[in-house]
Amino acid sequence: MSERWDAAPDDEPARPVPADPGQPDGSEPETAENAIGTEDVLDADPAQPVADEPPLGGKRARRSPWNRPRDRVIAAVIVVVVAVTGVVIGVTSDNAATVAQVAATLPPGLPPAPAEVPGSLSELWQAPSSATPVPIGEANSVVTADKGEVLGRDPYTGEVRWRYSRDLELCTVALAGIKVDAVYRKDTGCSEVTQLDAGTGRRTAQRNGDAELGTRLVVDGSHVTTTGKKLLNTWRDDLVKSMEYGQVPAIVNPNKQPRTGCTYGTVAAAAGKIGVIERCPGDPADRFTVYRATNDEADDPKVDYSTVLAGKNAKVVAMSGDLALIVLPEQKLLVIYGGDGLQKSAYPLDVPEAEITPDPVGGVMTTSWTAQGVYWFTGSKTMAFSRDDLTPRWTLNNSTGPGVTFGEQLVVPIQGGLAVLDETTGATIRTVGVDRRGYTGPVSLSSVGPVLLEQRGPTLVALK
Repeated sequence: MSERWDAAPDDEPARPVPADPGQPDGSEPETAENAIGTEDVLDADPAQPVADEPPLGGKRARRSPWNRPRDRVIAAVIVVVVAVTGVVIGVTSDNAATVAQVAATLPPGLPPAPAEVPGSLSELWQAPSSATPVPIGEANSVVTADKGEVLGRDPYTGEVRWRYSRDLELCTVALAGIKVDAVYRKDTGCSEVTQLDAGTGRRTAQRNGDAELGTRLVVDGSHVTTTGKKLLNTWRDDLVKSMEYGQVPAIVNPNKQPRTGCTYGTVAAAAGKIGVIERCPGDPADRFTVYRATNDEADDPKVDYSTVLAGKNAKVVAMSGDLALIVLPEQKLLVIYGGDGLQKSAYPLDVPEAEITPDPVGGVMTTSWTAQGVYWFTGSKTMAFSRDDLTPRWTLNNSTGPGVTFGEQLVVPIQGGLAVLDETTGATIRTVGVDRRGYTGPVSLSSVGPVLLEQRGPTLVALK
């Protein structure tokens, strides 16, 4: 009797099939029960006939390779690895370390500030706010920022209305229009930026940047510029980068920056332009450069002018329109430059050398603005300038910060309280005592409604 051998899967030996003596070739008749290549996938109804299926090339059907035990183990391991990876990413991601609690409702409206500064002011509350160089009051809320947390508070009580926090340290926080820009430190720089609605704490934009440690934000209308010693970044009000100036990381288009190897001093901005003091190899003195906040390409600055100044340790105090106010410590001069890069006027400066020679922290001079004037705190006195043409108006000695408008009057912080001044002449109208509980350092002011805000070092204090 002859035998034929059926092909079998690779991992099974071939099996002999006995011949049927009833067939001419001795083979077994093909029936529904023994047809090669058929597989029962459902329980058949014995009352129904089963159609014959043709043989698959005379070979038995190959089993799926994933039906073997070891393959099922591999598949299970893959599933577990993917699941664990997802959990690890979720736990360690930035979102997992972020707390974002928005206000349930918009804050209620506040009455306006009184027309005249009250004869006395009492402390309502205080809170740590080391990341705000100046107080932030906007949208009927007060914003404090400390460590990794930004909080929106009730102006009267200090009660927290909304909260945004991360497991990163804050570099700086500033009010840009009606939004709050919070810059966080990550790795070696201040690269994580979140924009928040001041009234509700809702996130309105986010970006990664290249700001240096110690950066401050210079706000001008619809643009914000980060300060630094080797790189300045400018964003639009939606945090889209519009310009970078200096040593650009990951250069795509070389030879776009006007100078290399320079370091930067103070920075100011106005009318869509940024002014910066540069210290460059080969220059006999400091250089002042004005460039546009935007151009066709963000790495290709459009420079309006760049001029070498008359001395070193120069500072740009403020810009207004096309004008720039520059301090020259070696000459003890205040100099105003026009939009053509030429000196328009100069004024003697009677300020202690120790106050104007070093660069300020963060590369930003301590100034404030009102509808009429610009106010610069030198460290021991407050100097007033016309907002229109930056010409000097008056000086208040023995002050502790720049001035702001509260209601319809100008107030300037002094030791022990506030001086209420005539904004045009600087004449003292009266003084208001404020108990600062032993604090004698610089004070920055702001207000929201009838509440006056004082930034005393790392602490924000609300007064009424």
